[in-house]
Amino acid sequence: MTDESDRQTSFPTSSKHVRFVELSSAAMSALLDGDLPAASDTAGVALTEYFVTDRARWLWQVRLDQMAADPRHARWMARQAVTGPEGVVIGHAGFHGPPDEAGMVEIGYAVAPGFRRQGYGRAILIELLRRAAAEPEVKTVRATISPDNVASLATIAGFGFVQVGEDWDEEEGLGLIFEVPANRSRQARPTR
Repeated sequence: MTDESDRQTSFPTSSKHVRFVELSSAAMSALLDGDLPAASDTAGVALTEYFVTDRARWLWQVRLDQMAADPRHARWMARQAVTGPEGVVIGHAGFHGPPDEAGMVEIGYAVAPGFRRQGYGRAILIELLRRAAAEPEVKTVRATISPDNVASLATIAGFGFVQVGEDWDEEEGLGLIFEVPANRSRQARPTR
């Protein structure tokens, strides 16, 4: 997944712009240790306390375990969502892993509290869809969202996602499963 291939893909635009910066295993390990300065130094951008919350630490541990099982999967996982020339980190995003046998990838993203309800979630979603569409082996993009998460449900609206089922997770409870074909997402136009 290269930024060059992403730029060559025609995609909807957003009033906000984000770029992704890889969150390496060394940075995630520092975050797990609660060492925000070391994690920021390793990441090359200033991370905030949002990256060392209990919820974030749980995610970093899951991703580190996945990377340890197969280091080739790292390119699919955690990235910081950064905006502006000064590189303000507004959240994180990635895929739950590489495409499965059917070519499905599941997206995951979070916007830091101080940046919510400003269009950054939609900008992150556009970049995730763009990256998925740039990968020939990706056929389907999935999003699993709690029925109570009104903001995330609104964010995917207008991108062609269709509810295909439900899932129960011990950590997160009920999740509604939405999917969109990766090639269809190239033409997706968000509705306002």
